[in-house]
Amino acid sequence: MSLQLGRSSFGNISGKDNVYTRERANALLNEWVLNPKLKLHMVQVAHLMKNWAIEVERCNEAEVWKWEMAGLLHDADWDQWPELHCKKIIEHLEADNIDPTIIRAIASHGHVHFGVFPETNMDKMLYAFDELSGLIHAYSLMRPGAYEGMDIKGVKKRLKDKAFAANVSREDIEDASQRAGINLDILLGFIIKHQPQASL
Repeated sequence: MSLQLGRSSFGNISGKDNVYTRERANALLNEWVLNPKLKLHMVQVAHLMKNWAIEVERCNEAEVWKWEMAGLLHDADWDQWPELHCKKIIEHLEADNIDPTIIRAIASHGHVHFGVFPETNMDKMLYAFDELSGLIHAYSLMRPGAYEGMDIKGVKKRLKDKAFAANVSREDIEDASQRAGINLDILLGFIIKHQPQASL
């Protein structure tokens, strides 16, 4: 099954700055994503994107929501329409004339699968957080204190163990870190600090 999108241009420039309200984005999330584990993953990635946009990118409030919205909806079609991931969510956002930067970030969060390479900082960070978030959450589930007391060394030990969270692509993690130009330890430390344990 090919998930290749077959294009590299997304959305319309006329949609610049068009976003969903938080209520509408959450309604779409709840309607399309029935799996609570997947929903938690999407909320976690959204929270990481939001905090990165605030703390590192120094974005204004409107831009921060774009980052967060991209994280919140990046896997929206995976639960019910895996064979259309991420074509369906992209087409839905395009039909609503949502800001192209949000759509492109979603389209590029797995270039091996979708054929779209991350270019902007938003693209690169969504790609980076996607796999790492899942691995760190899996690690938290096996620790008595969950995220409390978690350190980078412990995460890297699990990262080297290919049998642990085997569905998490180590190749994508390394590639994402390199494309973002950010040391892996910085990414790990940021996620440990900011990732919520449950849906907010």
